[in-house]
Formats: sequence, structure tokens, C-alpha cells
Amino acid sequence: MPASTAPPFTDQRLLVVGLAREGGVAARWLAERGAQVVVSDIRPAESLADMTTPLKQLGVTVRLGPQTPDLLKNIDALVVSPGVPQDIPLLQAARTQNIPLTSETRLFAQHCPAPIIGVTGSSGKTTTATLTAKMLETSGLRTWLGGNIGEPLLGRLTDIRPTDRVVMELSSFQLLYWSEQPPQSPRRNLPWRQTQGLSPHIAAVLNITPNHLDRHPSMAHYTAAKAQILAHQQADDLAILSHDDAVTAAWASSKRLSIAAGSGQEAFGAPLKGRVMTFGLSQRPHNDGSWLEEDQIWLRWQGEPQALTPISAIRLRGRHNLANILAACCLAAAGGATPAAMIEVITGFTGVAHRLEEVGHHAGALWVNDSIATSPERSLAALRSFDEPLILLAGGRDKHLPWQDWAAEVHQRVREIITFGEAAPLIEAVLTPIPADSQLQEIHHGQDLPGAVALAQRLARPGDVVLLSPGGTSYDAYVDFAARGRHFRALVATL
Repeated sequence: MPASTAPPFTDQRLLVVGLAREGGVAARWLAERGAQVVVSDIRPAESLADMTTPLKQLGVTVRLGPQTPDLLKNIDALVVSPGVPQDIPLLQAARTQNIPLTSETRLFAQHCPAPIIGVTGSSGKTTTATLTAKMLETSGLRTWLGGNIGEPLLGRLTDIRPTDRVVMELSSFQLLYWSEQPPQSPRRNLPWRQTQGLSPHIAAVLNITPNHLDRHPSMAHYTAAKAQILAHQQADDLAILSHDDAVTAAWASSKRLSIAAGSGQEAFGAPLKGRVMTFGLSQRPHNDGSWLEEDQIWLRWQGEPQALTPISAIRLRGRHNLANILAACCLAAAGGATPAAMIEVITGFTGVAHRLEEVGHHAGALWVNDSIATSPERSLAALRSFDEPLILLAGGRDKHLPWQDWAAEVHQRVREIITFGEAAPLIEAVLTPIPADSQLQEIHHGQDLPGAVALAQRLARPGDVVLLSPGGTSYDAYVDFAARGRHFRALVATL
């Protein structure tokens, strides 16, 4: 990875687009290193005062309101927050003018002195990254966890040592900016910006399934963003791929990234230059990797196979979480974790907040918070984690994803469903008419989350599981899935 000392940014004029979590940290970090920083956000001043006041004290120029192309005057590069849509006129104009685009996570990766372990995928990223970090920590390695989880790491760069380990969860929106960048700015040389794309030394793609198609114009565009985590690896790097997922299994067997063209995305292909390691539930890997055999978690690292722990000792629910554990074993082994540490973490880990999180019992029913399920695919995995009678709370905002497989699973596993939020009519439509052999007795409408919880309380019986696994995003009513999950947790606490 790049050297630990960041080059000077003096006289560089940089525009930070989106003053959210990452944008604020990037603006501060750049200003403290001599850059002339302008930040732009469309939100009103009163909602950003806590962030803009300390930035102004550092000499940062704050421009709030419409993000028109005139913001690009005399700008050398843009630092774009992942929440900013790719197709806004400001970014389109920047590309037309050949102004480089980067991000907080890319800046961090360029200057991080420690090895980076990257994790992406359509689902399971946070659980896998958290497990990996815990395995490394338990092995005695000083470890940092960040990216799409926790605090942005750019602000902690000076605390990170070359002997540390960094685990980064990376979303498709973040990885868009890890690809090869345009040529140097015609106005000024930018010594701090690499022209080559970046990929972590150790990187995993857990799965590729439809997601975020409200922001990506096609699956090809979405998949190509994910592929950036591997596309720029070198011969001494390691790619970790699932052989249970059709897309990643094809990449692993061919040792090549191959993506057909789609809306907004040309056909893309690139060799996997480094070693390939695989994991999965269905078969033993040909080389190093992890797998299930005789109800045990197995790991082969550097040619040595070892049974780590029985599946019965694992406390996480769901086969999808077994896949996350297998992936974490590969990542942690490559990062230097010991088998003993892996076993300790696997058998003691109970999950991450808002991911099949047990939040209470009421009148004999278990209440579970799976607010992270912002796609039908993720909700489907949650449904398959339970054998108990289910009351499902589903809704939020649709991401333009297919619901048919999810609906089929609901008819097999759910006794009562309560819809809420913007997606309620869509969900109700995809579930009707109710087939004669369906386990689903009735579709209820709860309007909003409090209404859905109140309905569920009346419907729940002893032995039931009341599961919040929405299948849609939270943005119709909450700032993010975590805020929705916290609200659900608080509502359950008052029952």
C-alpha cells in the first residue's frame, strides 16, 4: 500500500461535495494539510451548523444550496461523498471538464501505512468485516475497522502504524471512486493523486445480487463498481471469492473479472492478477479457502487444512451467516489471525446491531430487529433463519428490485405480514392473490413503524417471532436503517 506520509496539499483547491460523515472528515483533513477547501451541500444552513462552524474556523469555504457547475471554477479535484448520486449535473460537468473525482475512502487508502483488508458484497459486509476485525484483534494485532461502518478512518490516519491491520467495509458507492482516474488536471499538477486505480492487498467479494438499482442504472454498472475492489490488485495480492454465488464463482474459476455491458456501463474485463481463495457452503475449495464438512467449519491456509469448530457451537442464526463466518476466516487468516482466535470469535459472536438482533420478549413472542434488510434479497435470507411461526414487518422505500422470490418465501414461511411505509402498496400487490396453499393468513397495513408494532403486538402468540426485516430502505421516514432499527428497539422496549 502507499507510503504513510501524505504529500503536502498546499495551493490545491478542492471541492468536497456532500457534507455528511465522510465529507466533513475529508474537508477537515485536507484543510489541515494546506488545501484550499470548498464544501458544497444542498441542505439548509441551520441543519449543518454543527459541522460548518468548525470547518469555517479552519478556513474552509462553505457553499450551501443548489450544486450548479459554477462551483467548479478554479477547482483542481472533487472529493465526493458516497451519498451523492453519480448523475447530478455537477459531477457530469466535472467529468466533461476532465476534473478528477476522488473520495474520503480513496484518500485514506492512498495514504494508509498499514495493510488494508477490504470487504464488499451485496449482503453480509458488516458482519464479515466485524468478524474479521475481531479475529485479528483477538490474535493480538492492533486493528482498525472502518469504511462503510463506524467512523471514517481518514481522521485517524496519523494514529495508524505500519504493523497495524485495517479492515474496510466498502460499498458500491465508495468503490466507484477507486477506479482508474482521468488524466491530470490541465490547470495544475496534483502530486497527491494516483492516476492508477486502487484495490486492497487482501479483498473479498461476498456475493453479487440485485441491489441499489435506484442509484445504479443497471446491474452491470453496480457489478462493475463492486469489481473495483479486485480490478487493480497485483501479483502478490489476494482475492477471496464465494463459490456459492454465480457471479463470483465464475470470476474465481476463470481468474478474470468479466461483466457484460448494461445501461451506463460498457463491457468490462480484467484479469485477477493475484492469488484466488474461495469459501462456500457447498463444496471444498481446490486450493486455500474455507468450507463446511461434516457439520464443521474448515479452513485451509497455506495448504494446511484444519477443522475449526462445529456448526452447533455457532450462536449466529442463518446459513447466510455461516457464509459470512467462512469469508471472515479466509480474510483473517490472510491478515495473520491465529486459528485459536478465529474459534474464540466464531463461538462467542452474537451479531451486529440491526442484523437479526434479538431485542426483546413479550407475552412469549421473540422480537427481532433486522432493519439492515433494505432489499428483498436480505429479507429473504432473514426469513430462512427461522423455523418458528413468523409475523413479518415489511416496508420502507423500494429500490427498484425484484420481489418475486421474496414473495414466494413469505407464502411458505410467514403467518401474518404487516406492511408500512412507501413500499406497502407494492408489497401488498406482489403478495396477492394469496395462493390456496400459502402459510400466509392475512396481510395487514400498519401505516408506519409504530402502527406496525402495535398491530404485531395484538397478533403475536407465545412461540412466535415478530421480525422487522423490511426489504426496503428507511429513507421514507428515517435518516438510515440504524435510526429505523433504534426506533423499533425503543418501541419494543415499551411493550
